[in-house]
Amino acid sequence: MVVSSGVTDRNLPAIQPMTARNIVLSTLLGYHPPELPISALVRVGALFGIAERAVRTAVSRMVSNGDLTASDSVYGLAPRLVERQAVQEASLSPTMSDWDGTWEIAIVTSPPRPLAERVALRKSMGHLRFAELREGVWTRPANLTRHHHGVIAEQCTVFRGRHDADTALVESLWDLDVWASEAHRLLGVIDPNSDLKSGFMASALVIRHLLVDPCLPPTLLPDDWPGDALRRRYAEFIATFAARLRDYSQAA
Repeated sequence: MVVSSGVTDRNLPAIQPMTARNIVLSTLLGYHPPELPISALVRVGALFGIAERAVRTAVSRMVSNGDLTASDSVYGLAPRLVERQAVQEASLSPTMSDWDGTWEIAIVTSPPRPLAERVALRKSMGHLRFAELREGVWTRPANLTRHHHGVIAEQCTVFRGRHDADTALVESLWDLDVWASEAHRLLGVIDPNSDLKSGFMASALVIRHLLVDPCLPPTLLPDDWPGDALRRRYAEFIATFAARLRDYSQAA
């Protein structure tokens, strides 16, 4: 499902409107391999009241813009979007390691930067689940396995340190009660028997929420933290839902 790469309040990415383009992109992002005939994309668009002509126009423009590839009326994600698909799926359940009590600290040390570079850094920090301690200073517990590259490596110096009051720092950086409350609500929203349109939207909401789970060490989380439960429920749901959507989209 399409979740924008922008970062809004408390690092929550926004769900993009269900335009013809976003429906096509969301559908293909959920397929392996990410390619479908135009007839299937038209059927998914119909779930949202999108006319066939609008879907075909969107697909044509996406091919022209390099978002899609085309071969005998079958359309697939371009390589850069296939990479995006892999990154999004990996981000839903990042690899966590035992926490040694240290924090990652990224400090902007580059010269003054254009707005586009500052925005790119903020997006990257959100994707890697850093929280902003103050302007130009980002941090999180060092319990996620990944590499800092691209704009983070170009603009920041990254090192590790310790804090005397870990719990207080967590409370100042993340509103865990708000995240947990929404996660519990979504656990009730995910329904394998829901209609396809509702399932499509529920999937987008869950992806959005999981992408901003801070994925903190267990010792820094409340006892009833619903992060793992939501990931398990979503994995079970999407397996069934994806099959149902595939059957619908490919029906004669």
